[in-house]
Amino acid sequence: MAFFKLPKKDKKSKSSGTTGVLHTTLIMHGLRKLSGKETAQIPLIGHLPPEKQIAYTAIATLICVILTGSLMGYSNYQVGRKADFVGTATEMQMLSQRIAKGSQQAVLGNKEAFKQLADGKTKFDVHLKRLTSDSPSSAQTILADLNKQWSKMSKETASILTQQQSLEKLNQSVAEINAANVQMLELSQQVVSLMVQAGIPQRDVSIASDQVMLTQRMAKNANNLLSSDVIDPEVAFLLGKDASAFRDTLNGLIVGSEDLRLTAVKDADIKEKLNELSGVFKAFDANVSDILQNMQNLVNAKAASRAIFDASDPMLAGTEKLTENYEKLGSFSGWFAVVFGLLALVSAVFLAWSFINDARQRAVRSEEENKRNQEAILRLLNEMGDLAEGDLTVKASVTEDITGAIADSINYTIDELRILVAEINKATEQVTTASQQAQAITAQLLDAAQRQSKEIEETSASVLKMAGSINDVSATAIESARVAQISLDAAEKGQSAVQNSISGMNEIREQIQETAKRIKRLGESSQEISEIVELISDITEQTNILALNAAIQAASAGEAGRGFTVVAEEVQRLAERSGEATKQIGAIVKTIQTDTHDAVAAMEKSTQGVVEGAKLSDAAGQALSEIGRVSQELAGLIHSISETTLAQTEVAQSVAKNMQDIQNITTQTTEGTKRTAVSIGQLANLAADLKGSVAGFKLS
Repeated sequence: MAFFKLPKKDKKSKSSGTTGVLHTTLIMHGLRKLSGKETAQIPLIGHLPPEKQIAYTAIATLICVILTGSLMGYSNYQVGRKADFVGTATEMQMLSQRIAKGSQQAVLGNKEAFKQLADGKTKFDVHLKRLTSDSPSSAQTILADLNKQWSKMSKETASILTQQQSLEKLNQSVAEINAANVQMLELSQQVVSLMVQAGIPQRDVSIASDQVMLTQRMAKNANNLLSSDVIDPEVAFLLGKDASAFRDTLNGLIVGSEDLRLTAVKDADIKEKLNELSGVFKAFDANVSDILQNMQNLVNAKAASRAIFDASDPMLAGTEKLTENYEKLGSFSGWFAVVFGLLALVSAVFLAWSFINDARQRAVRSEEENKRNQEAILRLLNEMGDLAEGDLTVKASVTEDITGAIADSINYTIDELRILVAEINKATEQVTTASQQAQAITAQLLDAAQRQSKEIEETSASVLKMAGSINDVSATAIESARVAQISLDAAEKGQSAVQNSISGMNEIREQIQETAKRIKRLGESSQEISEIVELISDITEQTNILALNAAIQAASAGEAGRGFTVVAEEVQRLAERSGEATKQIGAIVKTIQTDTHDAVAAMEKSTQGVVEGAKLSDAAGQALSEIGRVSQELAGLIHSISETTLAQTEVAQSVAKNMQDIQNITTQTTEGTKRTAVSIGQLANLAADLKGSVAGFKLS
C-alpha cells in the first residue's frame, strides 16, 4: 500500500534547481544574441512595421497560390476533357464493330445479341450527341459525317430490334425442328424396317423410305434459311412442299390415300410407330409454318444486317479519324500555372523573411519577461522548503507574477492535504476498532461452521443409508416384475394353445360333418344302385323268358332252327349269370347301406363330442385370459412400485449429493472465515502502519 510522502529537501535538489537556473540563463543569452544581430530589410516594404510586412506578403502569396491552383485545375480539366474525348471516340470504334457483330447474331435469334445490339445503339447515340455538343470546332466536320453515317446505321439497327420477337421465335422454331428431326428420323427408319419385316408391298415401303430423306432435307432447309446471308425463295418453297408431302404420306400410311394409292397399314406395331411419328410431326409442322409465316421479317432483318455490316467499316474509319483529331488538342494553361507558382514561391520567401524579423523583435521582449519569471520561481522554491520536511502549516506568497496562481494552488493543496491527513488518522483508529470486532465475530462464525459441517456429515450418512434401503426395495420390485412377466407370458402361451386346440376341434368337426355328408350321399347312391339292380333283375327274367320262348320256337322249327337253339341256350345261361350277379350286387348294396347308416350315426356322435370339447376348451381359454389379465395388472402394479422406488432412489441420491455440496460449501465457508480472520488481522496491522506513516506531518 502506498502512502503520501513529500520529498525531503537535500543538497541534490538544491543542485538541480541551480542547474535549471543555468539552463534558463543560457536560453535568454541566446535570444539576446539573436536580437543583437542587424535586421535585413525586405525590398519595397522593408520600411513598414513587421505586422504589415507579414500581411502584404501573405496576401501576395495567397493570390499567387490561388492563381496557380486555378490554372492547374483548368489545365487538368482540359487534359481530362481531352482524355474523355479520346476514350469516348475509342469506345465508339468498339461500339461500331459490336453493333455490326450483334446485328448478325440478332438475325439468328440470339437473345443476348439483341441486348448487346440495343445497348450498343443507345451508348453510341449518347456518345455521338455529347461529342457533337461539347467538341471543339476542329472536330465538328468529322462529327457531321459520323452523324450522317450513324443516321442510316441507327435506322437499320432499330429495324432489327423491332423484329426481335419474330427472330427469336424463328430461332426457337429452328431449334425445335433440329430437336425433333432426330426423333422423326429414327421413327421413320423404324417404320421402314417394320414394313419390310411385315411384307408390305415394295411401293409402299419405297414411299415410306422417302420420308427419311424428307426429314433430313426439311431440317437442312430450315437451318439454311436462318443461317444464310441471303434468303433463297426456292429453299423456302421446297421446305413448305416437303412438309406438305411428308404430311400427306404420313396420313396415307395411317388412314389410306387414293391420290397416293396408299393402303392404310394394319399391322399394330407399324401403326403404333406411325401414330408416334404423327405426334412428333405435328410440332415439327407447326414450327415449319411459323418459319414460313415470318419469312418476310427474316428477309428484312437480313437486309438490315448486311447494311449495318457494310456501314461498319466507314464508321470505324470515321471514329478513328475523330480519335486522331482529339489526340492533337493542346493547352497553354500549364505554362501560366508554372509562372504563377514561381511567383508564389518568391512571395513565400518574403513571408518567411517577415516572420524572422518579427521573431527577432519578440525575442528582446521575451528576455525581460523571462528574467522576472525566473526570480519569482526561485522565491517560490525557497518558500516550499519547509513543506518538504512535512510541515503542513506553511503558506506560499501570492503575487502578481507568473508564480502567483501556482502559489495559490499550492496553498489550496496544502490545506486539502492537512485535512486528508487528519481524516486518515481518524480512519485508522476506526479501522483498528472495527478489525478487533470483526476478529471476534469471525471466531464465532468459524466455530458455528465447524459444528454445521459435523451435523451435515451425519445427515449425509443417514441419507446414503436410506438410499441403500430404497435400492434394495427397488431390486426386489424389479425381480417381482420379472416373475410376473414370466407368469403373464406363460398364461398367454396357454391361452394361445387353447385357441389353437379350439381351432383344431372346429376343423375336425367340419371335416366329420363333411365326411358324414359324403357318406349320406354314398347311401343315396347305393339306393340308386339297388334300384338299377332291380331293373337289371327284371331285364334278366324277361331275357330268360325270351330265351325259353326262343328255344321252344327253335325246337318246333326242327333242323333249321338248331343254330338258333344254341344261341337261345347261350342267352339263357347269360341271363342266369346276370341274375346271380344281380343278387350279389344287391347283397353288397344292402351291406353298404347298413354300414353307411352306422357310420353316419357314429360321426354325429363324434361331432357332438367335438362340440363339447370345444366348449370346455373355450372355458379353459377364458380362464387363462382372466389369469393373463390379472397377471398383467399385477405386473403393472409391480412395475409402478419399481418406478416409484427408482424415483425415490434418485431423490435420495440427489439429497445425498446436495448434502455433499452443502458440506463442500460449509468447508469452503470455514476456510473463507479463517482467511477472513487472517485478512482482518492484516488490515489492523496496515491501519497501524498507516497511522505511523502520517505521524510525521505537522498539522498545527
